[in-house]
Amino acid sequence: MYAHQRTPAERRHRRYFVLMGVCLVLFVLAWGVVRLWSVPVAVGMCVVAMVIPPVAAIIGNRREPGERWWDESGDPESDRWWRELDDRGDDKHPR
Repeated sequence: MYAHQRTPAERRHRRYFVLMGVCLVLFVLAWGVVRLWSVPVAVGMCVVAMVIPPVAAIIGNRREPGERWWDESGDPESDRWWRELDDRGDDKHPR
């Protein structure tokens, strides 16, 4: 059966929302359930949850190999000029 191939943007969004969902679950479990048995463990869970949002932002904005979404300015002349520069034989950067 044919599986839908996700675009790089869809994959980035999915990763971001999964990480943020984990963050919310950690906070809710820490103060709704875990604190009844162990406050230090609940605090530790919150510390882990506190680190997740910046990591999620980094992972959610990391480009995949060959992805050029940040290069497009919206100005056709400028975009054409940059593409010409990229095509001058610079084999260091994969497209």
